[in-house]
Amino acid sequence: MITSKIARRKIHATVLITVLSFCSSFASAQEQKRGGTLVIGSTQALRHANGAVQSGIATAVPSTQIFASPLRFDDKWNARPYLAEKWSLTADGKSLTLNLRKGAVFHDGKPITSEDVAFSIMAIKANHPFTTMLGPVEKVETPDPLTAIIRMSAPHPAIILAMSPALCPILPKHIYGDGIDLKVHPRNSTDVVGSGPFRLTEFKAGQRLVLERFDKFFLEGKPYLDKIIININPDSSNLMLGLERGEIQMIPYAVNSTELKRLAKNPTLTLTNKGFEGIGALNWLAFNTAKKPMSDVNVRKAIAMTIDKNFISKALHGGFSQPADGPIVASSPFAVPDVIRYPLDLKKSAEMLDAAGYKAGANGERFKLTIDYLPGQDEQQKNVAEYIRAQLKKVGVIVEVRASADFPTWAKRLSTHDFDMSMDVVFNWGDPIIGVHRTYLSTNIRPIIWTNTQSYNNPKVDELLNTAGGLLDPTKRKAYYATFQKIVTDELPIHFINATPYHTVANKKVVNVPTTIWGPASPYDEISFK
Repeated sequence: MITSKIARRKIHATVLITVLSFCSSFASAQEQKRGGTLVIGSTQALRHANGAVQSGIATAVPSTQIFASPLRFDDKWNARPYLAEKWSLTADGKSLTLNLRKGAVFHDGKPITSEDVAFSIMAIKANHPFTTMLGPVEKVETPDPLTAIIRMSAPHPAIILAMSPALCPILPKHIYGDGIDLKVHPRNSTDVVGSGPFRLTEFKAGQRLVLERFDKFFLEGKPYLDKIIININPDSSNLMLGLERGEIQMIPYAVNSTELKRLAKNPTLTLTNKGFEGIGALNWLAFNTAKKPMSDVNVRKAIAMTIDKNFISKALHGGFSQPADGPIVASSPFAVPDVIRYPLDLKKSAEMLDAAGYKAGANGERFKLTIDYLPGQDEQQKNVAEYIRAQLKKVGVIVEVRASADFPTWAKRLSTHDFDMSMDVVFNWGDPIIGVHRTYLSTNIRPIIWTNTQSYNNPKVDELLNTAGGLLDPTKRKAYYATFQKIVTDELPIHFINATPYHTVANKKVVNVPTTIWGPASPYDEISFK
């Protein structure tokens, strides 16, 4: 009798909480104003807006507005319903069932079905640079129009996270299933039909994108905004001035310390570093290990010893960034402190270069290298590249800093392996399977940006990552990742510089600046104006 009373009380409490939650959500929705145009500033140009075949924040911001994903996540790493209202993962981690919302339609009015989900997931597996993200997926079954069952060959601990907005856009099969190569499909940027809260109505490469409210979006009453305009300008200072003048209302992924300090004093603006936990951004120096002298690990180590990370974080980054020492971000539960570090030591660096057979000539020079950098983030990229150039000159290595006109130009250099060294910002994407494995697996040496463009090849590392990627027990996974981190920091295909201190800067009139784990790479259906 006591047990039944307790049970009834629990049920009543649950119902009350549910009702209160509904009322709170309803009241919040009532309070949010409908309408307005959100102008976003971005330094990064993009080739197209289809996140199924392209990674990176330049693509993710518009893609997550145009295409819906099965799930979305809150700021506590909890999965939430989105296009799928329910989901379940089997105990063996090999089957994920997605139950789709009834009545959801694409921008052209055609219903979104399990066939579209199956097509999209298999298309992402075949085309996306993150090959490990859906690697174990064998097929997607569609027992009825609203049920999709993802079948995997092995347990996949990252499969639910892989259903996130920037990682799993659901495409219309009736448009993209026409046999044209998805990576160069004309509908990636022209007459795009998606499933998200906004429709793409204008795409001017390198200039701007315009997205307009989709009135038949499957979440009733959303989005609140009428329009989103993304203005692209490689000069971040011009974007910041636009923000101060009120011409721009939001700038995601802001990193310049001087600008952040100035903007923090502006009473009309708000700054937040929340919303970047999922991407886990690392700023690093990549080596092309397939080219001499970068193929010599001792040369790579000698270069690392010329770099003072604390100087970079404190002097070049104004104290906003923190030094990084390994391939997994410090905030990840899989990060370990036992890695190989390379403190500043110019004398030892010179000795190692001598021992490697690269003694200085009569003019004091040993050899020449180039260093590239990702355009649009000068403080994190160009300035660090220039600092490395100056430091290497001290040990007789002559470096040319190569600028790229835009992101596609830089991306082509790296994807075609036409570089010696390059600065880069690369994301962990929440789980090592998604964002870390891709950089180090020898099977992922491909002519695509943000794969193993370093041409790093170690069978032991392949084995460690492949094993860790099939384990559901986080403790066992961490043990494999610990060994991996020790090896990679010893062999040094990449020298890790710092965690990227991203911020979102917005006008205080903007309500619900995105601060979930995916932050600005999330749908903006809840953003409005005061």
